[in-house]
Amino acid sequence: MALSFCGNDDGVNSYNVTDGVLNNGCFVDALNLVPHVFLLFITFPILFIGWGSQSSKVQIHHNTWLHFPGHNLRWILTFSLLFVHVCEFAEGIVSNKMMQTNHLHLFMPAFMGFVAATTSVVYYHNIETSNFPKLLLVLFIYWVLAFVTKSIKLWKFAEYDVGPQHLRFCITALLVILYGLLMAVEVNVIRVRKYVFFANPQKVKPPEDLQDLGVRFLQPFVNLLSKATYWWMNPLIMGAHKRPIELKKIGKLPIAMRALTNYLRLKDAYEDQRTAEDPDRSPSIWRSMYRAFGRPILLSSTFRYLADLLGFAGPLCISGIVKYLDPQNSVPTTDKSKERYFGVYFMSSTELLQNTSVLAVLLFLALVLQRTFLQASYYVTIETGINLRGALLAMIYNKILRLSTSNMSMGEMTLGQINNLVAIETNQLMWFLFLCPNLWAMPVQIVMGVILLYYLLGPSALVGASVIVLLAPVQYLIATKLADTQKSSLEHSTDRLKKTSEILKGIKLLKLYAWENIFCDSVEETRGKELTSLKTFAFFTSMSIFMNAAIPIAAVLATFVMHHFLNEKGPTPSEAFAALALFHILVTPLFLLSTVVRFAVKALVSVQKLGEFLQSDEIGDDSWRNGDMSVSFEAGKKPMGMTKAINRKKPMRYQMDNYEQPTRRLMRPTETEDVAVKVSNGFFTWGSSLSTLSNINIRIPTGQLTMIVGQVGCGKSSLLLAMLGEMQTIEGRVYWSNKNRYSVAYATQKSWLLNATVEENITFGSPFNKQRYKAVIDACSLQPDIDLLPFGDQTEIGERGINLSGGQRQRICVARALYQNTNIVFLDDPFSALDIHLSDHLMQEGILKFLQDDKRTVVLVTHKLQYLIHADWIIAMKDGSVLRDGTLKDIQTHDVELYDHWKTLMNRQDQELEKDIQQDSQTMLERKTLRRAFYSREAKNQVDDEDEEEEEEEEDDDNMSTTTNRRSKIPWKVCWCYLSSGGFFMVFMMVSSKLLKHSVIVAIDYWLAIWTSSKTNQSLGAGTDPSNGTSPAYSGNTTLPTNATAEAESDSYYLPVFIILCAAGITLCLITSLTVEFLGLSAATNLHHNLLNKIIHAPIRFFDITPLGQILNRFSADTNIIDQHIPPTLESLTRSTLLCLSAIGVISSITPAFLIALVPLAVAFYFIQKYFRVASKDLQDLDDSTQLPLLCHFSETAEGLTTIRAFRHEARFKQRMLELTDTNNTAYLFLSAANRWLEVRTDYLGAVIVLTAAGASICSLSYGLPSGGLVGLGLTYALTVTNYLNWVVRNLADLEVQMAAVKKVNSFLTTESENYEGNMDTSQVPENWPQNGEIKIQDLCVRYDPMLKPVLKHVNAYIEPGQKVGICGRTGSGKSSLSLAFFNMVDIFEGKIVIDGIDICKLPLQTLRSRLSIILQDPVLFSGSIRFNLDPERTCTDDRLWEALEIAQLKNMVKALPGGLDAVVTEGGENFSVGQRQLFCLARAFVRKSSILIMDEATASIDMATENILQKVVMTAFADRTVVTIAHRVHTILTHDLVIVMKRGNILEYDKPETLLEQEDGMFASFVKADM
Repeated sequence: MALSFCGNDDGVNSYNVTDGVLNNGCFVDALNLVPHVFLLFITFPILFIGWGSQSSKVQIHHNTWLHFPGHNLRWILTFSLLFVHVCEFAEGIVSNKMMQTNHLHLFMPAFMGFVAATTSVVYYHNIETSNFPKLLLVLFIYWVLAFVTKSIKLWKFAEYDVGPQHLRFCITALLVILYGLLMAVEVNVIRVRKYVFFANPQKVKPPEDLQDLGVRFLQPFVNLLSKATYWWMNPLIMGAHKRPIELKKIGKLPIAMRALTNYLRLKDAYEDQRTAEDPDRSPSIWRSMYRAFGRPILLSSTFRYLADLLGFAGPLCISGIVKYLDPQNSVPTTDKSKERYFGVYFMSSTELLQNTSVLAVLLFLALVLQRTFLQASYYVTIETGINLRGALLAMIYNKILRLSTSNMSMGEMTLGQINNLVAIETNQLMWFLFLCPNLWAMPVQIVMGVILLYYLLGPSALVGASVIVLLAPVQYLIATKLADTQKSSLEHSTDRLKKTSEILKGIKLLKLYAWENIFCDSVEETRGKELTSLKTFAFFTSMSIFMNAAIPIAAVLATFVMHHFLNEKGPTPSEAFAALALFHILVTPLFLLSTVVRFAVKALVSVQKLGEFLQSDEIGDDSWRNGDMSVSFEAGKKPMGMTKAINRKKPMRYQMDNYEQPTRRLMRPTETEDVAVKVSNGFFTWGSSLSTLSNINIRIPTGQLTMIVGQVGCGKSSLLLAMLGEMQTIEGRVYWSNKNRYSVAYATQKSWLLNATVEENITFGSPFNKQRYKAVIDACSLQPDIDLLPFGDQTEIGERGINLSGGQRQRICVARALYQNTNIVFLDDPFSALDIHLSDHLMQEGILKFLQDDKRTVVLVTHKLQYLIHADWIIAMKDGSVLRDGTLKDIQTHDVELYDHWKTLMNRQDQELEKDIQQDSQTMLERKTLRRAFYSREAKNQVDDEDEEEEEEEEDDDNMSTTTNRRSKIPWKVCWCYLSSGGFFMVFMMVSSKLLKHSVIVAIDYWLAIWTSSKTNQSLGAGTDPSNGTSPAYSGNTTLPTNATAEAESDSYYLPVFIILCAAGITLCLITSLTVEFLGLSAATNLHHNLLNKIIHAPIRFFDITPLGQILNRFSADTNIIDQHIPPTLESLTRSTLLCLSAIGVISSITPAFLIALVPLAVAFYFIQKYFRVASKDLQDLDDSTQLPLLCHFSETAEGLTTIRAFRHEARFKQRMLELTDTNNTAYLFLSAANRWLEVRTDYLGAVIVLTAAGASICSLSYGLPSGGLVGLGLTYALTVTNYLNWVVRNLADLEVQMAAVKKVNSFLTTESENYEGNMDTSQVPENWPQNGEIKIQDLCVRYDPMLKPVLKHVNAYIEPGQKVGICGRTGSGKSSLSLAFFNMVDIFEGKIVIDGIDICKLPLQTLRSRLSIILQDPVLFSGSIRFNLDPERTCTDDRLWEALEIAQLKNMVKALPGGLDAVVTEGGENFSVGQRQLFCLARAFVRKSSILIMDEATASIDMATENILQKVVMTAFADRTVVTIAHRVHTILTHDLVIVMKRGNILEYDKPETLLEQEDGMFASFVKADM
């Protein structure tokens, strides 16, 4: 075996140069080696030196990433070059086999060329990153040399008549072209950058994005290889393993992807359609989307087509490999001497493709390329989709800021619609973009597939294809059905959530009345309805899964049975398995097509909604809106006028009579600059043709206090809004003096807060000034409220933050208006939600002092007429027009009637005032409830993250390694818990049917392999002409008659088995798809049922320390995941895993050599999935957490439109919206890039598996051949692995995220329930217990939780039957805890309460609580009817209910309602006033006629008159019963028989009220004094 460069054939002198040097083929090949060797010699030292110096800074910072001109083209050309070199090498090796001795010169130059090309691209990349273009000269020289040497070779070939019919000629020609192009690219770089041969080289800066270190998304900037494989993501994904990915880590978006950039693109495309001819024509959104984002979609579609075409290479290569592995199909050897030139063999172009090893490598390359193109196509569409969503969100937001107010208030555009646009419609369009290349790629793919099938199997293939195509509409039908059932289940689940949240809000009442079970049942009933629709949902899902799995089996069955009847001979293995692989390819597009069509339909609807929204009315453009923006904020000078002292002791009316005009300069109407705003002859409307405000002529004097008064609904607020330009002007004008319009602060009547801290809500974008801020807070008396908040004024308030009461919210809004440094302040009824003390303080400190001292113009709308004396100018309104305007003096002289009317009103207000002063102020109450809310939570620290639960489970050592492990572990425990709640029978069914199904599917294919192989073997035995074996359909006629009968026999044996196996496969597909879905359903049913029961029966303490939102989340988001998302994920995961495993098993059993290659592949796969799962989870969390603020910002803006526009803060809000959108888009982009990262890697792994499987089967040929059929089987299976590997990982990652929901639900299932049984049997308790109502409290100690300090310490008391007892004490003294102890709601750990001789701790809770009654401090009503609220158990007669209502002073009111007792109560009883709600609660207690009634501060929210009636009623109606009152206002218990004064959990005084009052220094006496 001699190796020589030129070969050593007999009788040929290979070194003969007599004809001239260049005519010796071997010399020409040697010449071709020169450039390659030259490049390697020069570049290696440079690379090593360069890399050596760079190894210190491993990651070159990305500010050096420049692209030389022609960057992408160079990469593409180099890749093609590498491919051609591979072909050249293969051709050389194959030709070499034809020669007597080895001719190295046939393949050696090709190999060196491959190495050199690789080196060139590495070298180029390094020059580019270090920006040192002079070194590119080396490459230029290399390209020139290579081009010259290859051209010489081509020229010699042409001379000797070697033409395109020979493969080597084609390859050489291709190389010449490629080298020529690369040379041109290099020349272009010199032309543009002028780095050599020119005097002044061009200085180049990296792109703007890369100079900004905040940009971490590098996809647009890296080189082509890194782009295709997402190599730049490696540090991020590997790093996630050590510490979680935070927002900082993913940085900012590149400029081209920011919402603003894309918004401008879309907006230009949208506005360009408004032509001069018809300006009113509504522009088409589709067209603008195409103009703005059409190009990337076309690019993506191109990638997609390339990928689809390459996909068909798989089946064709398989058919080739199987075909040429059979010895009888090997290439017929033609006379070799004919094809010799230069003394070497030249191969024809088709011959190479008949070599199995070459086909295997081609298959590998085709797969790699196909997957790369596919992922590139996905990535481009996703990036475009994200860009489109950003642009649409910005467009919608800008439109919201310009919506006319009437649109919002008249309900043409509801908040819900806007939220839907933002949350649903934009996402629909984004998804449509993701899927839209499929719309035009899939039909092409299907047509191509069918043509290929026809070419392989003839007409019978069309039968199989038609099975697939005919079942596609069925899938579409199922898909639409799925969407419908999802809608109905959504309705039920919102209903269920409403009920659940009602229960949780009123849980204390339900427990005290022992009504938990009634309400629990009503939730279970709704849940039942929801489960019914979920059942249909599960059924249709499983149908769609079944279709997807069964269609290919059915198609294969139809095809081969048909083929059997049409042709006597069955297909050869090569055709059978190529057909099988094609069916697998065809199913995917058909399955997806139904989804895509559905999304297209949805997208059409979404675009229509968007179009309507963008066309809706906008606010008018008044002249001042376009006015000059440069506003000078002039600080007003201090006024000279003396401040007025108000005499609070005398009633107001006296002051009004001897009221003198204050010593301010008089208004002279001629001075226009004294008028801040002037409206002349104004008619304004809210969008209808009728004017709301008519004939308005008013002026607002500068620097003075103007008040607008009038009855409810006479247009006071509308007047303010009209001046602000929010109303539509029919005629007339609003004039603003020059600088004022851009300097308005405005506080609305309905308070509006941002989701931000208190401080941000008040400063509202103005610079923070400590002194001013403090003054404003004092004026609005916010300090006490701020002190109660957990983080002071840094506490988040608003929808998602802490709920404040109405008064607190309103004061924050007023504070915002005061804080802004503006010339004009509009206040719309700022006193409406405040009590009298606060209103006075605000009027004095805030309006009169703070605002007037700054000489700011104030316009105040109010109902409190007693403040009129402070006004400099009064505007009285009536029915939408101005009744009077002028000073109070003017009105007093000119319109006596109006003045007298005001006076009587003020008398009434004064009386209310006196009454009001007696009451404990409403503000104290609000503060108290706020304090309650936090007091209960402080026990469990403010941090209330669900992550705590995770950490508690792990051991406490928190070093790096354990955290790393924790993040990559799969939560097996939780999975097991989920499965076990589904029931063991179902789990067993699922596992066994899954395994059976996959084994049957393998059996089908295996049977097919044996069947087809047996045919070819028989035909060989029958002595067919072997060269004819390639066309089975026609070679049948040459077979001998004996053979035909043998074949018919074998078919009659193979065919029935095949049909039976296919039928079994299809039924098993149905069974598995149903079992998985219904396993999920039963798990969901059980988990929700247990969760609801656990939570409803949890002790009251649980609700104090667990925020309501967290519990509701378990019932909404988490339950939804368990219901709808886990089952499909679980199904998909098991299916793809089993498919991969069965494929690997099949390949290993056919060619055991494959197992050796499997080990490194398995290791690689393990690491890829491990890294990806952690990173994916983090990125998913980031995506979720950044989405919420975005949606909130939209709904916030829509609610606070008037305020934002009045303040002129549109720009700031837009900026905020763009930031939020970009943050969310960044997270989403990274998430999808991470998915691409994973898919590229698993796809390449799959391609390697195919290569090794093919290689193994080709190698094992020499050791006894597996039959052709089995090789085909192995390769077909290897092809399916590539599709399913990434699904295994992605489903694993999804399942992990979704299992978190199960884990959260589980953490609630461990809570302790209250002890419902008690120690006594219900039968031992007398029917009418407690008959007398005698209460003994002995040495009672109570705590809320074993961890906490006791709240009652050793309390002793004795209450005789029928006594009326009052308990009083400061907040937190234990009064309420005592009332809870009667119901055994708290932990009584010492002592006991004995009622009528029975210790209450021994009683079953249900019995105890149903026999006592209580009235709580906060009135709780449930949605339903009045009857349901009084008596949910439905035990009482109507007469009894009416009687109770009569006692509670409600009978007349309820009678007047439509439906009487069955009148509707809305959620939380919102349709009744607070006082009425409290009365209903009293009535509820009367309905249950128990001999002990406990009233817990029950009269706090009722006015005096009603309270007096109640006191009388309680005394008469409950004359013979024991009543325990916990007093809020001490004078209510002065008439009681016994008073208990508590302090810090102990009884301080205990006696008759008269006795206690005599002790001057006693606690009770001091209370009474304070209260008088």
